[in-house]
Amino acid sequence: MAVGVATAASGGHELDALWVDPTDLGTRDLFHGPGGRAGVPASDVSYRFESEDTKGHSGGYEVVDPSGREWKVKIGDEVASEIAVSRILWAIGFHQPVMHYVPVWRMTGGPKGDSPPGRFRLESDHAKDGNWSWDDNPFVDSRPFRGLLAANLLLNNWDLEPDNNRIYQMKQASAVPKRRYVVQDLGASLAKTRWPVGGRNDIDGFESQRFVRRTAGGRLDFDYRGPHDELVKTLAPQDVIWACRLMTRLTDTQLDDAFRAAGYGAEVRRRYVTKIRQKLAEGLALERDAKGAR
Repeated sequence: MAVGVATAASGGHELDALWVDPTDLGTRDLFHGPGGRAGVPASDVSYRFESEDTKGHSGGYEVVDPSGREWKVKIGDEVASEIAVSRILWAIGFHQPVMHYVPVWRMTGGPKGDSPPGRFRLESDHAKDGNWSWDDNPFVDSRPFRGLLAANLLLNNWDLEPDNNRIYQMKQASAVPKRRYVVQDLGASLAKTRWPVGGRNDIDGFESQRFVRRTAGGRLDFDYRGPHDELVKTLAPQDVIWACRLMTRLTDTQLDDAFRAAGYGAEVRRRYVTKIRQKLAEGLALERDAKGAR
């Protein structure tokens, strides 16, 4: 089902660098995600330690598997939320890196001790070509760009810093498009948004907040409490409706698979899917409100 947007964004940049219409959305595999089953990192091999990452909220390692693939491993409380949110954004057409939850793995050559469950993100299939900003980018006037922001708000991603937005140059000859605008490091999600720092990976906090409603004056009122309020105010009802229409096409099984891929237990998965459905209903209600006001 086509979503009906232009194929090019402002400034002559092709929109598919940001978003590709997911015509196969209803059958996308949210458990294995981008790269499919073949991209899953093995759990029965030794990963060679390259370096330790001590920057940011979560620590981790850069490692290489026996086949030469390079992975960036994140550990800590952002692992599960990042994978689940990444799967959902990829499902509705936004570029995301290959990443997987690996509960048991081992590393040689690095710090001694157990290797805790980690988010493995593939690094060797692309080169980084700088960051991009929510405020200044080639797609800022396009519906998919604003829909991307709306989808991040629905999933309570409160850390919308430009350092988390990367431009990928894909290395494979078969990769289309080669140049991709990616929102990565999505772990500050699926919890409660607060000023100035929100939660991470907390179902109770996620359930405690609504998504959006229209005020009497037609303005959108998001239940968002975070450091990017001015950016949130740029969204219009149609931006929210566009994103919610896409996400609504996902089945409960697909949404469950996104959380299952991140290691969540069955009851927490059920609660996340239920709350997401409630928030989607809030977004789609904006369309009914608009029609009723005519």
